[in-house]
Amino acid sequence: MHSIFLPLSYGKRNDFNTYGAVSTAQLHGYLLGAVGPRPIAFASTVDEKGHPNLSPFSFFNVFSANPPILIFSPARRVRDNTTKHTLQNVLLTMEVVINIVNYKMVQQMSLSSTEYGKDVNEFEKSGLTMLPSDIVKPFRVAESPVQFECKATKVEALGREGGAGNLIFAEVVKVHVDPDVLDESGVIDQRKIDQVARMGGNWYSRANLGLFEVPKPLSSLGIGIDQIPEHIRLSKVLTGNDLGMLGNVEEIPGHKAVEEFVSSNVDIRSIISGGDRESLELKAKELLQQNDVLSAWKVLLAE
Repeated sequence: MHSIFLPLSYGKRNDFNTYGAVSTAQLHGYLLGAVGPRPIAFASTVDEKGHPNLSPFSFFNVFSANPPILIFSPARRVRDNTTKHTLQNVLLTMEVVINIVNYKMVQQMSLSSTEYGKDVNEFEKSGLTMLPSDIVKPFRVAESPVQFECKATKVEALGREGGAGNLIFAEVVKVHVDPDVLDESGVIDQRKIDQVARMGGNWYSRANLGLFEVPKPLSSLGIGIDQIPEHIRLSKVLTGNDLGMLGNVEEIPGHKAVEEFVSSNVDIRSIISGGDRESLELKAKELLQQNDVLSAWKVLLAE
């Protein structure tokens, strides 16, 4: 059994000590790799001026039915001890909507976790739809199969150093359930809801099919779905997940790169000569399924 030592002054140092203790970043990796699958709280908040924010958190679960309490924890960033906009907004307004994530929206959810500036609307960047709530100010995610409007009753800081959690006690004041995920008796069908959960690293678990991988968003900012050309964004072939992958690039390939790609690819030239736009999109979708995002972009931009 491989043993790991925690520093005696844990929380005040992030380096190895003479006994081989792990850093906070390493311990974070062990915790997330071992404790899973973890459900995802896709949290929507607004600041004091009503500007929306949307971000996922996998430190999350349900803890009471009477009263109905959900708890999620936006942790302080390990690398620089800063806090996330979600936490800042909840402390200002004490309101949040927790949206449940299913497989159809996992790539868009992942894209929304990019650390955009405070003035950037993650709904727009991720291509998800803002739906007004009935009781609280934050918007719901229309694509989410279940949405919980919540009032925050308490925020409990678990520490002041990088990696420390902040427990947000969210009391549910209204629940919205997509009827498409209900069975004949009105109960949520666990196959229809098709939930995903977080594992360690880039790994997720699809409740009814098992493990799959979603590359982490770029450390540099992805362009976002809102910057994808309209004829691609409105495709009837590409799904939200496909668009989420396309939006997670730093820049769109230039004309020269596309030309060189097409000139070296007989199949693509053949599709172009046939004037079949849908076939191009299907080819791009195939490349996205192979995680070849750059080639998919070049196919979609080919003329």
